[in-house]
Amino acid sequence: MFSLPTSMSIIIAPSVLAADFAHLAHDIAKVEAAGADWLHLDIMDGHFVDNISFGPAFVSTIRKLTKLPLDVHLMIARADHYAPRFIEAGADSITVHVEPEAQHDVAATLRLIRKAGVRTGITLNPATSFDVLLPHLPQVDLVLIMTVHPGFGGQAFRSEMMEKVSRARDWRAEHRRDLHIQVDGGINAETATESIAAGADVLVAGTSIFRTADYRAAIQQLRGKTSS
Repeated sequence: MFSLPTSMSIIIAPSVLAADFAHLAHDIAKVEAAGADWLHLDIMDGHFVDNISFGPAFVSTIRKLTKLPLDVHLMIARADHYAPRFIEAGADSITVHVEPEAQHDVAATLRLIRKAGVRTGITLNPATSFDVLLPHLPQVDLVLIMTVHPGFGGQAFRSEMMEKVSRARDWRAEHRRDLHIQVDGGINAETATESIAAGADVLVAGTSIFRTADYRAAIQQLRGKTSS
């Protein structure tokens, strides 16, 4: 299971979507050795977002390749129907969307995930108001702020989404809750600094790690450090 941040330690969650699938085991072993904390798995169904990635069988394969926590982001319709399959596949955390297009009872889905002993996460598209999250924040372990529209990697970071990160930080402080604040989309050394300053403690990064020659240096740069 996940550990909560201590003194705002920064958690790096490389997005497997950016890995080389022809050498998946190698890339995962390499990123784990380089100091990654979690692995982020983007699940896309071609309905909620206009792309298709992979499903529970793929997650089960990843589970066999690593001991890192698997952070699963369900960008799909009917998360309530599919969540049990990802739980069985080995997910340590499952994040679901609040938009009506996701076609599920968000509160009920979160209860289902938590009952299975898996950490719960909530997220929203850039166009969705942060206020939609508020009824669900007391029930989750993680809030994911998307800085791009979900569905495709390599998009440019949208700085205006930092207002949502700051609101999540303020909610966490006001309610004295252990709550991870995760940012995903266009994360590199520069935007990581901006995200951390706004209150994020979990950074999802794909191309800025997997498309570099030195994974360890890339991860250290995201943390705001130099590689040793």
